[in-house]
Amino acid sequence: MTAEQAASSAVIGASGEELQEHFDATIARDQRIEPRDWMPEGYRRTLIRQVAQHAHSEIIGMQPEGEWITRAPSLRRKAILFAKVQDEAGHGLYLYSAAETLGADRADLTERLIEGRQKYSSIFNYPTPSFADVGVIGWFVDGAAICNQVPLCRSSYGPYARAMVRICKEESFHQRQGYELLMTMMRGTEAQREMVQDAVNRWWWPSLMMFGPPDDNSPNSAQSMAWKIKRHSNDELRQRFVDMTVPQAEKLGVTLPDPELRWNAERGHHDFGTPDWDELMRVIKGDGPCNAERIQRRRAAHEEGTWVREAAAVYAAKQAARAEKGVTA
Repeated sequence: MTAEQAASSAVIGASGEELQEHFDATIARDQRIEPRDWMPEGYRRTLIRQVAQHAHSEIIGMQPEGEWITRAPSLRRKAILFAKVQDEAGHGLYLYSAAETLGADRADLTERLIEGRQKYSSIFNYPTPSFADVGVIGWFVDGAAICNQVPLCRSSYGPYARAMVRICKEESFHQRQGYELLMTMMRGTEAQREMVQDAVNRWWWPSLMMFGPPDDNSPNSAQSMAWKIKRHSNDELRQRFVDMTVPQAEKLGVTLPDPELRWNAERGHHDFGTPDWDELMRVIKGDGPCNAERIQRRRAAHEEGTWVREAAAVYAAKQAARAEKGVTA
C-alpha cells in the first residue's frame, strides 16, 4: 500500500472535523485531491464553477475563428484554422469530463450556459472583422491562456490538472501559429500591415481584461489560491503576459496601444495602463459586442444536435441490453 492509499484509508469512518483536517493537510503537502477523496462542498462548488466556465470558454471560443475557415486565403491557412478549432472542441470535452468527476452533469452545464446562468471568458465576445484577427487571437488570446493555464497543470484537483497538461501543449502550438501568421502578414503589403496593427489595437485591452478583475475586486481569487486550485493572482498573471508580449511586439513591428507602457527598471517589469473595468463588467453581464450572437449560435447548435444525442442514447441502451444478455454484436 502506498503512503497516499494509507492516508486515504485512514479517513474512512472519520468525523467531519477529521476529514477537513486530512483535506487541509493534503493541500498543504501540495498533493492532489482526487474524485474518490472527501472534499469540502465549497471546494467542489468552486471547482465546478471554474472548470465549467473554462469548458464553456473553449466551446464558445470556436466561433470567432471558425467564421474564417471558409474565407481563409489559402488551403494551408484553412487546414491550420480547422485543426485549431477542432482542438478547442477537444479542450471543452476534456474539461466537461473533469467537471463530471465532481458530480456535475454535462447537459445541465450546457443548459446553464445557453440560459445565461453560467459565464465564459469575456474575450470571446468581440468580433473578428479581418483575417488578421485570427493571428492576433492566436498571439494574444492563446498567449494569455498559456500564462493563465500552465500553472493550472499544478492545480490541487487531479483531473483538472491532468487535463491542462495536454491543453497547454496545444495552446502553445496555437500561439505560435498565430504569431507566424502575423509575421507573414507584416512582411506583406502595407494594407496587410495596417490590418495587423488595427487588430492589435482592438484586441490588446480585451486580452488584458481576460485575466479577470484586479485582485482587490476579485471575489473568488483568494480562496482559489488558498485551495491551490489556481497558483497566481489575476494581477500577477496580467503582468506576466505584458512582460512576455512587449518584446514579441517589437520583433513583429507593431505598436501596443498603451501610451503608459514602459519598462520600470526598479520593479523589473513593464508599467502599463489601466484596462476599462467598466467595460469588462458590461461584457461579463452580457452586454458585449457579440454576447447575444455567440450564445444564440451555441443554442442553435445544441438544438440541432438533439437527434444525434437521442440516437446515441438509444444505441448505447441497446448495446447495454445486448451485453447484459451475453449477445455480442
